Amino acid sequence: MPSAPINGINLYYETQGSGDEVFVFAHGAGGNHLSWWNQVPAFAERGRVVTFDHRAFGQSLDTDGRGAGAFVDDLEALLDHLGIERATLIAQSMGGLSAMGFTLRHERRVKALVMADTVLGIRDIVMADLDDATKVAMETVRQQRMAANVPTSSWALGPVFRAQNPAGAFLYQEIADLNPPRDPSFLASGMSTATRMELADLAVPILWLVGEDDAIMPPPMFRIAHSLTPSSKLAIVPGCGHSVYFEAPSAFNAIVMDFLGIAG
Repeated sequence: MPSAPINGINLYYETQGSGDEVFVFAHGAGGNHLSWWNQVPAFAERGRVVTFDHRAFGQSLDTDGRGAGAFVDDLEALLDHLGIERATLIAQSMGGLSAMGFTLRHERRVKALVMADTVLGIRDIVMADLDDATKVAMETVRQQRMAANVPTSSWALGPVFRAQNPAGAFLYQEIADLNPPRDPSFLASGMSTATRMELADLAVPILWLVGEDDAIMPPPMFRIAHSLTPSSKLAIVPGCGHSVYFEAPSAFNAIVMDFLGIAG
């Protein structure tokens, strides 16, 4: 099993496909490299695909305890290890910390950036502009999540998917359950944010993609993110929650490929 000895840990990764186009997928807190099983075969037909387990997820153990604060360093070291100079980054939820952080640090190494169900990396700025009603709704959901003893899939998947696809919801939860336990404060060290000027100056093409029923990071957040990044586009996917890539993989793949100009 491939792993890269970087930044004090062994970071697990997999590669599929070949070619000059490189697509790097960064999973969310409810997943690991297995989460992208609907994307890897499709994108591997169009280039080289890299999936990996963030530290403390899947088969990447956070042995030095640096937490999410090391995500960007880890991604940078992984791309260097694989000899990848430039790539398209596709992130979901927590993966936005890695992808946006890397983009801000190494803009020239990012051909395009897909922020799916995530505004992490710029969340503080977005929250400052968010309307009060949406903030209240988000806080209500956050408190309900903390109080409820229910599976990850109950929050990360939209109600339509959970009602119509119980087998898919079961698989989603099984993938999440493969992750080792983590301290609740794990993500806190990775929540640094960009400045408005940095965002306005970003020349990297960005796709903000969100499910219309996402209760964790709802569409109003993405409209703000879109307005802050002149080089961006916005896609809101009907009938999906916080995991569009899993809930509507065909639509997700088509939207992303169209944005990247590799459809067909």
